[in-house]
Amino acid sequence: MTEPRLFRVTLEVADLDRATDLYRELLGIDGQRHPGARHYFDCGGVILAVLDVSQGGLSPTPGPKSLFFAVDDVEAIHQRAARLGVLAPYQVHGEPAGDVIERPWGERSFYVVDPWG
Repeated sequence: MTEPRLFRVTLEVADLDRATDLYRELLGIDGQRHPGARHYFDCGGVILAVLDVSQGGLSPTPGPKSLFFAVDDVEAIHQRAARLGVLAPYQVHGEPAGDVIERPWGERSFYVVDPWG
């Protein structure tokens, strides 16, 4: 039996154009608009689906607690996140989440938060 493979994660938002612009700028890829008030970003075989639920009269619900992306140039993405004002304001294991640092589990990373929670 083949193991299941994660192929899509959906984030609910309240403004598709604003969310598309934010994720396009942050991820550095254009993605593709799809019917049904959604925009897909292919992130190495896993689709980040940004879905505007407000067009159906709903409010966005919080998405997955965390999404982790591996990138070649952490500093470049960090600069984009800072420019977009989405660096996480909290701490992780007593260190600023929005700073690029080596975490206790050995990875160099930083955290961002999106405007929809």
